[in-house]
Amino acid sequence: MTETHDPGSTAELVRRAAEQISTLVRDELALAKVELVEKGKRAGVGGGLFGAAAVLAWFGVGLLLTLLVVLLDLVWPLWLAVLVVLVVVFAAAGIAALLGKKEFQQATPPVPQQAVDGVKADVDAVKTAVQEGRRA
Repeated sequence: MTETHDPGSTAELVRRAAEQISTLVRDELALAKVELVEKGKRAGVGGGLFGAAAVLAWFGVGLLLTLLVVLLDLVWPLWLAVLVVLVVVFAAAGIAALLGKKEFQQATPPVPQQAVDGVKADVDAVKTAVQEGRRA
């Protein structure tokens, strides 16, 4: 008995399925790469904002020390001005820290979730097709 190459033969169907699975895997890997690059960018932005928060907090500590010196050495209006600047710097540090935290949360976990979901859907589709093929 010789094998035929008509579109419905088992060998042809297996060959096409292998090609489609190969294409599917390549596409899912490309999606995973894109997703990981995006999450990496978000993590970088979050890290930068945390760095900005640290710098602003450091200036705040410097201003706090300046305020203590002014309180001991100078009259009321000067220290009040320093106090207002101090509050503004710490508020800016708090805002930067909150924004950095938000960026980090959006970047974690560092798993290409869309690609994982796509693979799960693909596996479910293949399982369904196999089950339907067995029934037919």
